[in-house]
Amino acid sequence: MMLSANSCLAVFVMGISVLSFNTFTLQNDLKQIDYQDSLCVLRGYIGYSVCAIVNYSFVLQALFQYTTAVYPHYLFYQSVRSQILLIIIAWIIGFTYPLEFLLRDEIIFNVDNQICQIPMKLSFSIIYMSFCIFIIPILVIMFIYIKLILYVKKISKRVVSVNILFRAQRELKMIRRTVILVAILSTICAPYQTLIIISLFTEPPKYHFRIAYVFLDLSLLCVIIVLFQFTDPVKTSIIKRIRRLSNMIIPTIS
Repeated sequence: MMLSANSCLAVFVMGISVLSFNTFTLQNDLKQIDYQDSLCVLRGYIGYSVCAIVNYSFVLQALFQYTTAVYPHYLFYQSVRSQILLIIIAWIIGFTYPLEFLLRDEIIFNVDNQICQIPMKLSFSIIYMSFCIFIIPILVIMFIYIKLILYVKKISKRVVSVNILFRAQRELKMIRRTVILVAILSTICAPYQTLIIISLFTEPPKYHFRIAYVFLDLSLLCVIIVLFQFTDPVKTSIIKRIRRLSNMIIPTIS
Protein backbone atom coordinates (compact mmCIF):
# COMPACT_ATOMS: atom_id res chain seq x y z
CA MET A 1 0.00 0.00 0.00
CA MET A 2 2.79 2.42 0.92
CA LEU A 3 4.86 1.74 -2.20
CA SER A 4 1.74 1.99 -4.38
CA ALA A 5 0.83 5.29 -2.74
CA ASN A 6 4.39 6.49 -3.38
CA SER A 7 4.00 5.71 -7.10
CA CYS A 8 0.66 7.54 -7.16
CA LEU A 9 2.21 10.56 -5.43
CA ALA A 10 5.15 10.57 -7.84
CA VAL A 11 2.81 10.42 -10.86
CA PHE A 12 0.69 13.21 -9.35
CA VAL A 13 3.75 15.45 -8.89
CA MET A 14 4.84 14.62 -12.42
CA GLY A 15 1.40 15.63 -13.67
CA ILE A 16 1.73 19.01 -11.96
CA SER A 17 5.19 19.43 -13.49
CA VAL A 18 3.94 18.62 -17.00
CA LEU A 19 0.97 20.98 -16.51
CA SER A 20 3.35 23.81 -15.56
CA PHE A 21 5.43 23.12 -18.68
CA ASN A 22 2.36 23.23 -20.92
CA THR A 23 0.96 26.36 -19.25
CA PHE A 24 4.25 28.24 -19.67
CA THR A 25 4.57 27.15 -23.31
CA LEU A 26 0.97 28.12 -24.12
CA GLN A 27 1.31 31.54 -22.49
CA ASN A 28 4.52 32.28 -24.38
CA ASP A 29 2.98 31.15 -27.67
CA LEU A 30 -0.13 33.30 -27.21
CA LYS A 31 1.83 36.37 -26.11
CA GLN A 32 4.67 35.67 -28.58
CA ILE A 33 7.28 35.85 -25.82
CA ASP A 34 10.72 34.62 -26.81
CA TYR A 35 12.49 34.72 -23.45
CA GLN A 36 12.37 32.58 -20.31
CA ASP A 37 10.88 33.49 -16.96
CA SER A 38 12.62 33.15 -13.60
CA LEU A 39 11.20 29.65 -12.95
CA CYS A 40 12.00 28.11 -16.33
CA VAL A 41 15.22 26.35 -15.27
CA LEU A 42 13.60 25.22 -12.02
CA ARG A 43 10.74 23.65 -13.98
CA GLY A 44 13.24 21.79 -16.12
CA TYR A 45 15.12 20.55 -13.06
CA ILE A 46 11.93 19.35 -11.33
CA GLY A 47 10.75 17.71 -14.57
CA TYR A 48 13.90 15.60 -14.83
CA SER A 49 13.71 14.78 -11.11
CA VAL A 50 10.10 13.59 -10.91
CA CYS A 51 10.41 11.56 -14.12
CA ALA A 52 13.20 9.54 -12.49
CA ILE A 53 11.27 9.30 -9.19
CA VAL A 54 8.27 7.80 -11.01
CA ASN A 55 10.40 5.11 -12.65
CA TYR A 56 12.30 4.32 -9.44
CA SER A 57 9.01 4.02 -7.55
CA PHE A 58 8.17 1.17 -9.92
CA VAL A 59 11.59 -0.35 -9.17
CA LEU A 60 10.77 -0.33 -5.45
CA GLN A 61 7.47 -2.10 -6.11
CA ALA A 62 9.17 -4.76 -8.24
CA LEU A 63 11.86 -5.28 -5.60
CA PHE A 64 9.24 -5.62 -2.87
CA GLN A 65 7.29 -8.20 -4.85
CA TYR A 66 10.44 -10.19 -5.57
CA THR A 67 11.64 -10.26 -1.96
CA THR A 68 8.14 -11.12 -0.70
CA ALA A 69 7.99 -14.12 -3.05
CA VAL A 70 11.57 -15.40 -2.79
CA TYR A 71 12.47 -14.37 0.76
CA PRO A 72 9.16 -14.30 2.66
CA HIS A 73 10.87 -14.79 6.03
CA TYR A 74 13.12 -11.75 5.57
CA LEU A 75 10.84 -9.17 7.12
CA PHE A 76 13.23 -6.22 6.94
CA TYR A 77 12.14 -5.01 3.51
CA GLN A 78 8.49 -5.71 4.33
CA SER A 79 8.56 -3.43 7.36
CA VAL A 80 7.13 0.08 7.19
CA ARG A 81 10.38 1.62 8.39
CA SER A 82 12.49 0.08 5.63
CA GLN A 83 9.95 1.03 2.96
CA ILE A 84 9.90 4.64 4.14
CA LEU A 85 13.71 4.65 4.12
CA LEU A 86 13.88 3.31 0.55
CA ILE A 87 11.24 5.79 -0.62
CA ILE A 88 13.25 8.65 0.88
CA ILE A 89 16.42 7.36 -0.79
CA ALA A 90 14.63 7.13 -4.16
CA TRP A 91 13.39 10.73 -3.86
CA ILE A 92 16.87 11.92 -2.82
CA ILE A 93 18.40 10.21 -5.86
CA GLY A 94 15.72 11.74 -8.07
CA PHE A 95 16.46 15.28 -6.89
CA THR A 96 20.22 14.78 -6.74
CA TYR A 97 21.19 13.30 -10.11
CA PRO A 98 20.06 16.38 -12.19
CA LEU A 99 22.50 18.57 -10.22
CA GLU A 100 25.22 17.35 -12.59
CA PHE A 101 23.78 19.31 -15.52
CA LEU A 102 21.92 21.93 -13.45
CA LEU A 103 25.08 23.27 -11.78
CA ARG A 104 26.85 23.33 -15.12
CA ASP A 105 24.05 25.50 -16.57
CA GLU A 106 23.14 22.95 -19.21
CA ILE A 107 19.39 23.35 -18.69
CA ILE A 108 18.85 26.20 -21.13
CA PHE A 109 15.87 27.89 -22.76
CA ASN A 110 14.88 26.66 -26.22
CA VAL A 111 13.06 29.48 -28.02
CA ASP A 112 11.40 27.33 -30.70
CA ASN A 113 9.96 24.90 -28.15
CA GLN A 114 9.44 27.43 -25.32
CA ILE A 115 10.96 25.11 -22.72
CA CYS A 116 14.08 24.81 -20.57
CA GLN A 117 15.80 21.46 -21.20
CA ILE A 118 19.20 19.93 -21.88
CA PRO A 119 20.00 20.57 -25.56
CA MET A 120 19.53 17.43 -27.63
CA LYS A 121 23.04 16.87 -28.92
CA LEU A 122 25.91 14.52 -28.30
CA SER A 123 27.01 15.27 -24.74
CA PHE A 124 27.72 13.52 -21.47
CA SER A 125 24.67 15.10 -19.81
CA ILE A 126 22.13 13.80 -22.35
CA ILE A 127 23.56 10.26 -22.12
CA TYR A 128 23.77 10.49 -18.32
CA MET A 129 20.16 11.69 -18.10
CA SER A 130 18.94 8.89 -20.38
CA PHE A 131 20.62 6.24 -18.24
CA CYS A 132 19.32 7.67 -14.96
CA ILE A 133 15.72 8.16 -16.12
CA PHE A 134 15.10 5.33 -18.58
CA ILE A 135 17.77 2.70 -19.03
CA ILE A 136 18.77 1.84 -15.44
CA PRO A 137 15.24 1.53 -13.90
CA ILE A 138 13.86 -0.37 -16.92
CA LEU A 139 16.76 -2.83 -16.94
CA VAL A 140 16.46 -3.38 -13.18
CA ILE A 141 12.70 -4.05 -13.39
CA MET A 142 13.12 -6.44 -16.32
CA PHE A 143 15.94 -8.25 -14.49
CA ILE A 144 13.76 -8.68 -11.38
CA TYR A 145 10.83 -9.86 -13.52
CA ILE A 146 12.95 -12.50 -15.29
CA LYS A 147 14.43 -13.65 -11.97
CA LEU A 148 10.95 -14.10 -10.49
CA ILE A 149 9.73 -16.00 -13.56
CA LEU A 150 12.68 -18.40 -13.25
CA TYR A 151 11.99 -18.78 -9.52
CA VAL A 152 8.32 -19.64 -10.10
CA LYS A 153 9.27 -22.19 -12.78
CA LYS A 154 11.87 -23.68 -10.45
CA ILE A 155 9.60 -24.18 -7.44
CA SER A 156 6.72 -25.42 -9.60
CA LYS A 157 8.89 -28.39 -10.58
CA ARG A 158 9.66 -29.24 -6.94
CA VAL A 159 7.50 -30.52 -4.15
CA VAL A 160 6.85 -27.34 -2.18
CA SER A 161 4.11 -25.96 -0.02
CA VAL A 162 1.02 -24.80 -1.87
CA ASN A 163 1.20 -21.50 0.02
CA ILE A 164 4.75 -20.84 -1.21
CA LEU A 165 3.82 -21.52 -4.83
CA PHE A 166 0.63 -19.45 -4.56
CA ARG A 167 2.51 -16.53 -3.00
CA ALA A 168 5.18 -16.62 -5.73
CA GLN A 169 2.55 -16.74 -8.48
CA ARG A 170 0.66 -13.87 -6.86
CA GLU A 171 3.76 -11.69 -6.67
CA LEU A 172 4.60 -12.62 -10.26
CA LYS A 173 1.17 -11.35 -11.27
CA MET A 174 1.76 -8.13 -9.35
CA ILE A 175 5.19 -7.53 -10.85
CA ARG A 176 3.72 -8.23 -14.30
CA ARG A 177 1.48 -5.21 -13.73
CA THR A 178 4.56 -3.12 -12.97
CA VAL A 179 6.16 -4.36 -16.18
CA ILE A 180 3.01 -3.33 -18.09
CA LEU A 181 3.28 0.18 -16.63
CA VAL A 182 6.94 0.40 -17.60
CA ALA A 183 6.13 -0.96 -21.07
CA ILE A 184 3.53 1.78 -21.51
CA LEU A 185 6.05 4.42 -20.47
CA SER A 186 8.73 2.99 -22.75
CA THR A 187 6.44 2.61 -25.76
CA ILE A 188 4.76 6.01 -25.63
CA CYS A 189 7.99 7.77 -24.65
CA ALA A 190 9.78 6.04 -27.55
CA PRO A 191 9.62 9.21 -29.70
CA TYR A 192 11.49 11.13 -26.97
CA GLN A 193 14.11 8.40 -26.75
CA THR A 194 14.30 8.24 -30.56
CA LEU A 195 14.90 11.99 -30.73
CA ILE A 196 17.71 11.60 -28.20
CA ILE A 197 19.32 8.91 -30.37
CA ILE A 198 18.89 11.08 -33.48
CA SER A 199 20.48 14.04 -31.67
CA LEU A 200 23.61 11.98 -31.02
CA PHE A 201 24.32 11.84 -34.76
CA THR A 202 22.53 14.76 -36.38
CA GLU A 203 20.37 17.83 -35.72
CA PRO A 204 16.90 16.89 -34.37
CA PRO A 205 13.71 18.45 -35.82
CA LYS A 206 13.04 22.08 -34.97
CA TYR A 207 10.11 21.37 -32.65
CA HIS A 208 11.49 18.15 -31.18
CA PHE A 209 10.64 18.98 -27.56
CA ARG A 210 7.03 19.82 -28.47
CA ILE A 211 6.72 16.47 -30.26
CA ALA A 212 8.28 14.62 -27.33
CA TYR A 213 6.03 16.26 -24.73
CA VAL A 214 2.85 15.41 -26.67
CA PHE A 215 3.73 11.75 -26.23
CA LEU A 216 4.82 12.37 -22.63
CA ASP A 217 1.39 13.83 -21.85
CA LEU A 218 -0.25 10.80 -23.43
CA SER A 219 1.96 8.37 -21.50
CA LEU A 220 1.21 10.13 -18.23
CA LEU A 221 -2.53 9.86 -18.84
CA CYS A 222 -2.21 6.14 -19.66
CA VAL A 223 -0.08 5.50 -16.57
CA ILE A 224 -2.61 7.26 -14.32
CA ILE A 225 -5.46 5.14 -15.72
CA VAL A 226 -3.52 1.86 -15.50
CA LEU A 227 -2.12 2.70 -12.06
CA PHE A 228 -5.61 3.41 -10.76
CA GLN A 229 -6.91 0.17 -12.27
CA PHE A 230 -4.06 -1.99 -10.93
CA THR A 231 -3.68 -0.46 -7.48
CA ASP A 232 -6.60 -2.06 -5.68
CA PRO A 233 -6.03 -0.49 -2.21
CA VAL A 234 -5.76 3.01 -3.66
CA LYS A 235 -8.74 2.44 -5.97
CA THR A 236 -10.85 1.11 -3.09
CA SER A 237 -9.87 4.04 -0.88
CA ILE A 238 -10.75 6.62 -3.55
CA ILE A 239 -14.08 4.94 -4.34
CA LYS A 240 -14.98 4.88 -0.62
CA ARG A 241 -14.17 8.59 -0.31
CA ILE A 242 -16.27 9.43 -3.37
CA ARG A 243 -19.21 7.43 -2.06
CA ARG A 244 -18.88 9.01 1.38
CA LEU A 245 -18.80 12.46 -0.20
CA SER A 246 -21.83 11.70 -2.37
CA ASN A 247 -23.74 10.41 0.69
CA MET A 248 -22.99 13.68 2.48
CA ILE A 249 -24.08 15.80 -0.47
CA ILE A 250 -27.40 14.03 -1.19
CA PRO A 251 -29.01 14.70 2.26
CA THR A 252 -27.87 18.32 2.03
CA ILE A 253 -29.57 18.77 -1.36
CA SER A 254 -32.76 17.01 -0.24
